[in-house]
Amino acid sequence: MTATTDQMLVDDIVQTREELRAAARASLGVTGDASTADVGELRSRYGMAFYPLVALALLAVVDQFQTYAFTVLTPDISRALGLSLGVIAGVIALKTLAILVAPLPMAWLSQARSRRALLCVATGLAWSVMTLFTGFVTSLIALIVVLVVDGLTTGSVVALHQPLLMDTYPPEARVRALSFYRSAWYLGNVGSPLLVALLAGIAGFTWRGVFLAMGLLSIGMTLCCLGLRDPGFGRWDTDQVRAKVHEASGDDDATVLTEDVELGFWEICRRLLLIPTWRRVFAGYAVFGLLTVPLQTFLSFFLEQRWNLGPASRGLFFAYISGAAVLGLLLYGRRGEAQFRSSPARVPRSVGLFLGFGVALIAAGGLSPSFGLMAGLMGLGFLMFGPLNVGLAISGLSVIPSRMRPHAEALGGIFIAIGGVVGALFFSGISRRYGIAGSMVSVAVPGIAAAWIIASAGKYIGPDLDRMIDEILEDTEIKRIRASGGHLPMLACRGVDFSYGQLQVLFDVDFTVDDGEMVALLGVNGAGKSTLLKVISGIGLPSAGSVRFRGEDITYLDAERRLKLGITQVPGGRAVFGPMTVTENLRSFGYTMRRDRRALERAIDHTFEAFPRLAQRRNSLASTLSGGEQQMLGLAKALILRPRLLLIDELSLGLAPVIVGQLLDMVRTINERGTAVVLVEQSVNIALNLVEHAYFMEKGEMRFDGRSSELLGRDDLLRAVFLHGSVAAGAGVGP
Repeated sequence: MTATTDQMLVDDIVQTREELRAAARASLGVTGDASTADVGELRSRYGMAFYPLVALALLAVVDQFQTYAFTVLTPDISRALGLSLGVIAGVIALKTLAILVAPLPMAWLSQARSRRALLCVATGLAWSVMTLFTGFVTSLIALIVVLVVDGLTTGSVVALHQPLLMDTYPPEARVRALSFYRSAWYLGNVGSPLLVALLAGIAGFTWRGVFLAMGLLSIGMTLCCLGLRDPGFGRWDTDQVRAKVHEASGDDDATVLTEDVELGFWEICRRLLLIPTWRRVFAGYAVFGLLTVPLQTFLSFFLEQRWNLGPASRGLFFAYISGAAVLGLLLYGRRGEAQFRSSPARVPRSVGLFLGFGVALIAAGGLSPSFGLMAGLMGLGFLMFGPLNVGLAISGLSVIPSRMRPHAEALGGIFIAIGGVVGALFFSGISRRYGIAGSMVSVAVPGIAAAWIIASAGKYIGPDLDRMIDEILEDTEIKRIRASGGHLPMLACRGVDFSYGQLQVLFDVDFTVDDGEMVALLGVNGAGKSTLLKVISGIGLPSAGSVRFRGEDITYLDAERRLKLGITQVPGGRAVFGPMTVTENLRSFGYTMRRDRRALERAIDHTFEAFPRLAQRRNSLASTLSGGEQQMLGLAKALILRPRLLLIDELSLGLAPVIVGQLLDMVRTINERGTAVVLVEQSVNIALNLVEHAYFMEKGEMRFDGRSSELLGRDDLLRAVFLHGSVAAGAGVGP
């Protein structure tokens, strides 16, 4: 099949993607209207069960037992163990560090297999035991151990609960499901301090007895969740979008012959940091963390020192503000559903606005001269806080594939924890200087900053949602074509953008290479040729667009994984390790063959036969080789690795014509053995005498794609290259 036919097939895939995008958005719940169905109707339509939601809600409740009991009883524990406020703040910072670390292992454990439900129940039992053991603490070390272990087990709540709900319930019910779940989380905040008030104030338990009773109750409630099951990844997202492709093609068989090229754990984390919506959300989380941890820590001391509230009264107050947050969620649930269906961008804007008003009200409460006014302002402030997590979850998690959601939640928890650690240490200093009331007022500053950052994420949600849909549609259509026997280019770059910081150097670049083809990539210095090779080889990651190898999406795969797929690059002038000998360089090139040392040694011998000059210098350091010899050594990696695609950057740069001729002969030999070659060259004569297909780049854009003979007729493009070369040559001639 010709390259032109391949390109037409790729264009057909793009056309299919464009046609199905609206239907895919609707299947994800974005319909453009604000109508919502009743829960009863949704339950009948989809056969929804309430048990998964109730089970996760119970786990969210018991997760709060230890944290809020400790928050309410902090002054009592401080006196009993002889610990100052600064020490307590330091211990809480350590627990926050544990919470920071915990979500990532949970995301990693759930990545390969659908076992999120098992992890949720197991960690629930673990933190229940830690709640029980808190009652036996007699020293600072024991307190640190209990709090750190409790923080580590909490990672499942941060990373797994909401992604599990997203896969359990259809898009039409998600905001309400998440709102119910988050309401249960706040009810845990209500129930925990109320339970503390009941046990400490009415039953007369000591703080140790309170933890013992709450630990036993937590174990019992967790055992009720043993029936929780994982529905699998993408039940209502990826699977639905893929079904649209097969429905449009009339193909009822949704299976494909090629397995996915799955991103690894750190590749997913890196990918998330490149998504504009999540970059804003993560930044907002970090700043919001500066607010949350100090607020929870100092509020209890504020109530004791400013208003003389004991443990029972403090417990009632915490129950009151948590109840206000539940009310905020109840008011927001269906409205948030309507906002998302109408325009997802409205969701972060509204919750950011709520957050800004909320922190202002809480700061005003910290300055209030009367208890009633303070309580009223605090209640309104926490009512505004209620919808924040749900709004960010539905808008942020909807723009990424389901397998990435635990990682996104984990990273979000980490950013909150980072902000919390900084905030706990920073605001403890403010407390020593300005008092508890001063600390309560000062939390408004990071809160308002976080509100602005979160609200600004709204403008990115629509494009990011379309990007995710396009990736799924394109991937599914390609796999369907391959399963039916269709042929696609070996390499296909579509719409690639790339930037170095704020400087964009590639603009919507399309580039294809077929099996066994040899193409030239031409253009003046700074045109973007080398940058495009970096994107193909994985050294650089694009800000937009895709890179596919044999139909598989490798856009965000690490460079070393692409090497194993058969993609090898020979960088211009940097292809060797100077402190190593020639033989050592060849062995390092062949590290992927390390399990078969005999095969590697045979490949090295074959290389020496092809390059007699390298055989003569086999024991010389690479840094002592001439420029031509170093290029020979760099090119020799293709003989060692036998890649499917070889990327060569500036092969002839600074070399004598005789040496260039020898290297070009070797490139032809490599290509004749079946390796596709992309040759970046400034010399038009060298390139067009070697290849039949050429691309021309100028200022980061692809200006020409066609046969070499056709490029020879483009005087406007060739003149740019030749004139540039003439100017460069003239500049090198001095008097």
